[in-house]
Amino acid sequence: MSAPDEFETIARLLRPLATAPEAFGLLDDAAAIPSRPGFDLVVTKDAIVEGVHFLPNDPLDLVARKLLRVNLSDLAAKGAVPYAYLLACAWPASVTWPQREAFARGLAEDQAAFNMTLLGGDTVATPGPLVLSATMFGWVSAGAMVRRSGARAGDLVQVSGPIGDGFLGLKAALGEDIDPALADHYRLPNPRLDLDLIGATACADISDGLLADAGHIARASGVAFELDLDLMPLSDAAAAWVAAQAGRDAALLALATGGDDYQLVATAPAVLPGFTVIGRAAEGEGVRAKAAGKTLAPAALGYRHGN
Repeated sequence: MSAPDEFETIARLLRPLATAPEAFGLLDDAAAIPSRPGFDLVVTKDAIVEGVHFLPNDPLDLVARKLLRVNLSDLAAKGAVPYAYLLACAWPASVTWPQREAFARGLAEDQAAFNMTLLGGDTVATPGPLVLSATMFGWVSAGAMVRRSGARAGDLVQVSGPIGDGFLGLKAALGEDIDPALADHYRLPNPRLDLDLIGATACADISDGLLADAGHIARASGVAFELDLDLMPLSDAAAAWVAAQAGRDAALLALATGGDDYQLVATAPAVLPGFTVIGRAAEGEGVRAKAAGKTLAPAALGYRHGN
């Protein structure tokens, strides 16, 4: 049986998702985004690759939702409200029509959940693994986007929720003896669009690891971060995992550098609603982490993307 036709995929599966008038029913080569007085349009883009960001046997409805959610997490870190997205799919011949239908159902489910629409994109065939990319658009009040470069010495460094569940979720998804519920966190992260960033001086989402993404803020802001991993919030499952490890410091470092959490790390002069303080910004540069009063020396701050 031949691979599903790209034009059929667009016509039958993706066109029903392009409900906004500015998408022109995906019958044009472009969309026209209307202006919104008093708002800035925030744009972000992330790609996910089979075998790198999701497992080859992950259901494609969940993969579709993860694609949207990792991009929505970037909007959350900017204080933006989701509006729409562009989609690019590089399909291997092994992806069947029912799998593509499942993918479209996942997109539809999260479009409804997060009140956004598809504006267009591209679909191509590839001899390699499945590669998916979304360009996400969101609205924020003019001049109010929270950047990475606003942290100042004395600001409190704080996180929006448990750290390490993504790292452990991947282990659970691969069959390790870890609470299987954590696999859901890896496959279907929850973008923190529910949080109010008013008062935040800087923010980033935690995709590559807490220390790595905190480091992005510190570098952009020209400050140092001093973090106490004993203050890092943990889920019950992560706390149990740490308690079962031979070395507590190494276990905390693993959670702080593992990535895939999609919580937010932010700075502000005061505690932000829904956040937990884990450290402070200071004069200098880099990220310094400690636990039990001892300075830690991680081999790497988080996930390193290839060239």
